[in-house]
Amino acid sequence: MAKITLDNLAHSYLPNPASEEDYALKELNHDWQDGAAYALLGASGCGKSTLLNIISGLLQPSQGRILFDGHDVTHAPTTERNIAQVFQFPVVYDTMTVRDNLAFPLRNRGRDEAYVAERVQEIARMIGMEDMLRRKARGLTADAKQKISLGRGMVRQDVNALLFDEPLTVIDPHMKWELRTQLKSLHRDFGHTMIYVTHDQTEALTFADKVVVMHDGRVVQIGTPEELFEQPEHTFVGYFIGSPGMNVIPARIEGDKAIVNGTEIELGHAYRPQEGKLEIGVRPEYARLSQAEGLPVKVRRVEDVGRHKVVRADFFGHDINIIAGEDDHVGADMNRVTFDADHVNVYADDWRVAPSERTTPAGEAA
Repeated sequence: MAKITLDNLAHSYLPNPASEEDYALKELNHDWQDGAAYALLGASGCGKSTLLNIISGLLQPSQGRILFDGHDVTHAPTTERNIAQVFQFPVVYDTMTVRDNLAFPLRNRGRDEAYVAERVQEIARMIGMEDMLRRKARGLTADAKQKISLGRGMVRQDVNALLFDEPLTVIDPHMKWELRTQLKSLHRDFGHTMIYVTHDQTEALTFADKVVVMHDGRVVQIGTPEELFEQPEHTFVGYFIGSPGMNVIPARIEGDKAIVNGTEIELGHAYRPQEGKLEIGVRPEYARLSQAEGLPVKVRRVEDVGRHKVVRADFFGHDINIIAGEDDHVGADMNRVTFDADHVNVYADDWRVAPSERTTPAGEAA
């Protein structure tokens, strides 16, 4: 296990990058704590795999350094970094049995056969392949081969870090849940530093201690699932996390009020004057339909998803989503929406603005 430090790190695939836009991975400084489980989350092309491949040594960064426990490994080959990496598509030895595929990393490091046999049996049980150990890998399904790849990545207990690059893409949905559970169990039992790349928010939020959200080559927020949900630091985080994502509406900010098309919206905090593109962001969970107050909206449709309803509405060309309870009545006269003031965030040029102070509701002591 190791603490992984990214120092002034950036990367461009161009030979002579001239501006920030030329970088696939924009400047990053961060410590991956020893023994923590991280998820790199973002849309395709945002830089997730580039960052993972730099950490593993498959790619040399254009600038900056990678340190493992304070030791500079920027130019060290992958073999010297003592990491295990599992890729999006299965990489197995077709001519070997499942047992020999799982045993290969241990035998390659000279472990005795008694330990190899015990560890292979344990991993085979974790990935549900105990009854296939004698079979050749050739001819197995893609998801079976990927389980072998996962098992081979997990079989060593002495690695500095385990890196996973969208490893469950070819796995069926039920097995995805099973394997995520096993990875969490592995982390809990052995405390490996784990970094898991995915574009699936469910995978990220259920796997990781901390989620690293990337957008356009930049890390826009690192936080717990609760932090990402309650206080998205960038409008992309609000949009990408949640289903539906956060409502983002242009507004003018005046102290503890937001003015949206002439309608005042109470904010839970006061804000200093801001410049640039100003917006408010509020989760659909904190929006409510009303008959008499709030923003005027036109309800377009109501989607009953079983546990709740998703109300899709329009506000002067802006989509607004509201989550209502399964038993809540949505009447034709409910054409306004209100927001929970304590859960309205303010954004300037897409970045969250910190409030200046907490407002005091009428009737309460300051």
